[in-house]
Amino acid sequence: MTKRAEIYLALVHYPVLNRQGDKICSAITNLDIHDIARTCTTFGVEGFFIVTPSQEQKALAQRVMKHWLTGAGGRFNPDRKRAFEQVTIVDSVAEAIELIGHPRDQIGMFATSARKIDECISWERFEKIVYKPEFECILLLFGTASGLHEECLHECDGVICPIYGPTDYNHLSVRSAVAITLDRITGIRRQ
Repeated sequence: MTKRAEIYLALVHYPVLNRQGDKICSAITNLDIHDIARTCTTFGVEGFFIVTPSQEQKALAQRVMKHWLTGAGGRFNPDRKRAFEQVTIVDSVAEAIELIGHPRDQIGMFATSARKIDECISWERFEKIVYKPEFECILLLFGTASGLHEECLHECDGVICPIYGPTDYNHLSVRSAVAITLDRITGIRRQ
């Protein structure tokens, strides 16, 4: 198997956009934590960061995680516990980068967006970045609400082109976008 860069994922709740284009901090959802943790574990992601500076939102995420890591949920469902073991709650993307432990120039930080961004990176090119790594690891940023704020996009080494289906409808849940993205770049192709 071809060597690939280590992959980390950040689900960003701040800074993101609301429907009017204002910078906001969005709410954490139980489903996002569950489904994205399980998807990350399935596709061999090294770490999953939930990014929010909101103490209230962190407390919510910690309560959910405690149930699956040390509570009845983890005892009842060890597979779910395993998925939750790689989840870390952080204040910012900068804190996630610090916890990854590589110098910033060895971390390729790439955003995803449902909006078409000029000079976005094609899926074919991104796969080459992952499998012919110029970076030790890749940090994939997924925005919540109406997507990542410009200040987040400007910090990235690139933005991956949107996921399109055969129609003009382009409103995937972030959970679906994560699963499709990880399958495209790490999934085993079976014939």
